[in-house]
Amino acid sequence: MNKYELAVVVSAKLEDEERAAVIEKVKNYITRFNGTVTNVDEWGKKRLAYEIQKMREAYYYFIQFEGDSECPNEVERHVRIMESVIRYLCVKQEA
Repeated sequence: MNKYELAVVVSAKLEDEERAAVIEKVKNYITRFNGTVTNVDEWGKKRLAYEIQKMREAYYYFIQFEGDSECPNEVERHVRIMESVIRYLCVKQEA
């Protein structure tokens, strides 16, 4: 099992419950593709470096998880089409 970190930038236009549902959906994708979520860091609302979709602020989440080599590809494939996710990045952590 490899360790990965998924950074997710969620739209600031969403309410608290909707944001929680988005992150829960991402965590469900991870577990569906044989991964296990180890930690979720919520950084809160931060200013973006540049304007994206006419937004200047967004919510940042960092999800650490373990999975096989196919898990990050499948998770990215599903996160890519989520409307409320502005940006995402999945990286493999060094052991």
